[in-house]
Amino acid sequence: MKKGTRKRPELFANNSWILQHDNAPAHTALSVKEILATKQITVLEHPAYSPDLALNDFSLFPKIKEILKGRYFYDIDDIRRNTTAALKTIPRNKFQNCFKGWTRH
Repeated sequence: MKKGTRKRPELFANNSWILQHDNAPAHTALSVKEILATKQITVLEHPAYSPDLALNDFSLFPKIKEILKGRYFYDIDDIRRNTTAALKTIPRNKFQNCFKGWTRH
């Protein structure tokens, strides 16, 4: 079995998945495009960086900021502890819903 197919074999069963990458030069090189084309892998065109398309920017960070608003921190470790605690208070379904919001953006 090819690497990657063990974790989510249903995605590879009918070759109907779509690749979305971040337009890094290594991903957009002609040689990579040729390989993807020969393997008939559909590539979703991705615009230049946009905060509307970054899940953390339009979904996760505002929730964390709302929780931590008005608080002061003593050092980096204090920031880490409080941010981790804030993340743990956000219900799992909120993370899942951010993907639904992403498709609308």
